[in-house]
Amino acid sequence: MSLSFSSSSLTVSLTRELSSSSFSPATTTRSFFYRTRPACSPSSTITCFSNSKNHLARAIELAKELVAGQRDTSASVAAEANFVKQLKLKNLVPAIIVSVQITLLLPLVGPWDYSGSYLSPSAMAILYSPDTKVPRTGEVALRRAIPANANMKSIQDSLEDISYLLRIPQRKPYGTMEGNVKKALKIAVDQKESILASIPAELKEKGSLVHASLINGKGGLQALLQSIKEQDADKVSVNLASALDTVAELELLQAPGISFLLPQQYVQYPRLSGRGTVEFTIEKGDGSTFSPVGGESKKTATIQVVIDGYSAPLTAGNFAKLVMDGAYDGAKLSTSNQAILSDNGADKNSGFSVPLEIMPSGQFEPLYKTTLSVQDGELPVLPLSVYGAVAMAHNEVSDEYSSPYQFFFYLYDKRSAGLGGISFDEGQFSVFGYTTNGRDILPQIKTGDIVRSAKLVEGQDRLVLPKDREVCSGSSLPPRS
Repeated sequence: MSLSFSSSSLTVSLTRELSSSSFSPATTTRSFFYRTRPACSPSSTITCFSNSKNHLARAIELAKELVAGQRDTSASVAAEANFVKQLKLKNLVPAIIVSVQITLLLPLVGPWDYSGSYLSPSAMAILYSPDTKVPRTGEVALRRAIPANANMKSIQDSLEDISYLLRIPQRKPYGTMEGNVKKALKIAVDQKESILASIPAELKEKGSLVHASLINGKGGLQALLQSIKEQDADKVSVNLASALDTVAELELLQAPGISFLLPQQYVQYPRLSGRGTVEFTIEKGDGSTFSPVGGESKKTATIQVVIDGYSAPLTAGNFAKLVMDGAYDGAKLSTSNQAILSDNGADKNSGFSVPLEIMPSGQFEPLYKTTLSVQDGELPVLPLSVYGAVAMAHNEVSDEYSSPYQFFFYLYDKRSAGLGGISFDEGQFSVFGYTTNGRDILPQIKTGDIVRSAKLVEGQDRLVLPKDREVCSGSSLPPRS
């Protein structure tokens, strides 16, 4: 059933639907109406739970009064709570939802939960935001992309949950945080042999030291547990970041190479079997200066990008080879609202026409020449919806291939994103890395600025080059532009 009322300043829509699982059988009294208002929004929702036609009629009456301005909107919910204070809910509860959209100068008081307790708007925003667990920094995205031991991933998941719990304002759930750390500690101690067994023999000694640091180090799990017991949110945040860095370090030792076999038709492409770091030196094209945060203005600025061969070995490999060949030295940059794009390299020795390469979350190998359907719940391991993401542009001949040369920095802006904060272009490009240092420089780059130099400062030993530039049969495009 659906019903709506409206006026110049107020719109009320009424929907009734059955729910057998959203609410448990109640043996205690509950309020009949409650209202929530999302943060930073003048919208207000009044919700009514009842299996009575009388209550439905009363809800409609209330809605009409609100529209007509006959009821004080700021006090209406509290008044109606007394209307059915003794109401007891049963297993199947018809839910009557009265949504009130009000354009007032002053927002309505609220929100409350349906037990009568007050919830701050910021708490509601954190707990029910659809993009709460989408990685929003390159560091988080890169950490999640490491193909590590299952025990280490369990430790990582437990710790990352704490980072979301820390966002809850006011009374933080320190008890839940403590339980998460104890769970991680138990895995780290009980599964030590399994964790270290995943590390190659030549790295085993280093792995043992990192494992010990994870448990008892200055920023380890024991220190994190103590800061939680002290209920010091600042210390918890610092120790949590340190513990997650140590987790990532141990996971990288467990994943020294690509964890899947490349399709036979792509084995002659350059590939990066792990991580690499590219350092860009950017120069202003108009002679002006960059102003890094906390630093002096300079004519050049440095940006570091970590490229990921675990999830995009061909794309990262081709890019790394181009960097080593000096192909981007002197490249001109152009900017738009959401990207910094290199030139197309038409006058340079370009690289391979690498197929579109995207690894979906939950999968163990990339898809080639295939985009993802975000609408159907498909998300990549390396999301584009991160400020400073680095991806290849599409090939001019076919969108099933990436450009052999042209790349871009993605300037993610949630205000221009779709549902859940996901970019409208998510799953359409080969993302292969993230800006980890110099993100504050990206918005200062303008059209005409120049890449003075690009260097592969880490990962040369993980770059596997083909014996020749011939591509095995199966590729519909030539290996170079």
